Amino acid sequence: MTDSDQSKIIIDDDWKSSAQAEKAKLAAQEQERAEKAAQSGGIDGLPEKLGFKELVSMLATQALMYMGAFPDQSGKAMVSLDVARLNIDLLSVVQEKTKGNLSEEEETMLNQAVTELQHQFVEVSKAVAQAAQDGTLEQMQGQPGAAGGPAAGGPDLKIT
Repeated sequence: MTDSDQSKIIIDDDWKSSAQAEKAKLAAQEQERAEKAAQSGGIDGLPEKLGFKELVSMLATQALMYMGAFPDQSGKAMVSLDVARLNIDLLSVVQEKTKGNLSEEEETMLNQAVTELQHQFVEVSKAVAQAAQDGTLEQMQGQPGAAGGPAAGGPDLKIT
């Protein structure tokens, strides 16, 4: 056999340095992602530091949800006035207990949220009463654990 017919083994001495360089590159990319996440609001889009604004927003969103502001997959609005009222009342408690301890911006935001939610609650209550008269109200009975359902003291409603 000649030298050209024999298999040649090529030894790559640079594989360790290539692997280390790749590892360092991946570590730098991961650190960059972590820094961007911290700057843009933390993990999964949640703010890293929660505050008063987020508390008010959460309670207001819950109240709106139970007043039918967000339709379900079928396009129907679910209404649970008892749970909506509870969230509005919780905001009123926050309003009362924080009086004199809020910045002007926080106080304005809280007052506007409570006032607007109370007005919307009245309007939704009227709409539910009208839907009950018209026969376009569907009660969701027999769903234990559903918010406002039998376990919570009142039926959930869908306006069709």
